Amino acid sequence: MDKKNKTLFIAFASQKGGVGKSTFTAIVASVLHFRMGYNVAVFDCDYPQYSLMQMRERDLQSIMHNEIFKKLAYRQFSTINKKAYPIMQCRADEALSEAERFIESSSITIDIIFFDLPGTVNTSGLLNTLAGIQHIFSPITADRLVMESTLRFTDVMANVLMKKGSTSIETIQLFWNQVDRREKSPLYESYEKVITDLGLHLMDSRITDSKRFRKESEAVAKTIFRSTLLPPDEKLMKSCHLDLFIDEFLRTIKL
Repeated sequence: MDKKNKTLFIAFASQKGGVGKSTFTAIVASVLHFRMGYNVAVFDCDYPQYSLMQMRERDLQSIMHNEIFKKLAYRQFSTINKKAYPIMQCRADEALSEAERFIESSSITIDIIFFDLPGTVNTSGLLNTLAGIQHIFSPITADRLVMESTLRFTDVMANVLMKKGSTSIETIQLFWNQVDRREKSPLYESYEKVITDLGLHLMDSRITDSKRFRKESEAVAKTIFRSTLLPPDEKLMKSCHLDLFIDEFLRTIKL
């Protein structure tokens, strides 16, 4: 059980689609695994689309057809001598038991397992799975429907699951994504007051809007951003404040 005790269970979770939970799972997993030296695994439980499994297949094709990416991948493997992190498909209600089996069977210590979960609380076993995850991060955007949906979702976790006592949840963190640099600050201030009044926690980091979050590695591209096989370009990370987010993320999970 020593391996299990050393492994952190983390999820980017939201009840609203299109806010970036699968994208953040892939990007953060790639930064930690390929650039920072942690051993990462991902369980894709987002039935029926299984976005990360599909992203991995597309990433493999992109590397095969892009000479720049092919060289980056070869250089990465030669430098760190490390395989890509595994992405495994399973149902939400089986995620924790599957993760435990994987940890026990792994020949190396797994530092972090990310869970990409469905965005519907009614999904069978989802709340039980969330209760077994130590750190939950919920991306939010300055949109009324997104805010209402996400706040209901996080309120259930913070004020129902955590207060039951029989949960592994240590932190639930909301963070701003797709922030429009031109947007007036009072809009965010009004939402932040609601978050505070509900007793929820908001991260300091704000991820600014970038088309890179919605685009995967293209055959003619020269830089990597969203990929399960290579970490994002550091300049691109800084341009949208993803570097600051990673720093705060690591402090939050105490890694």
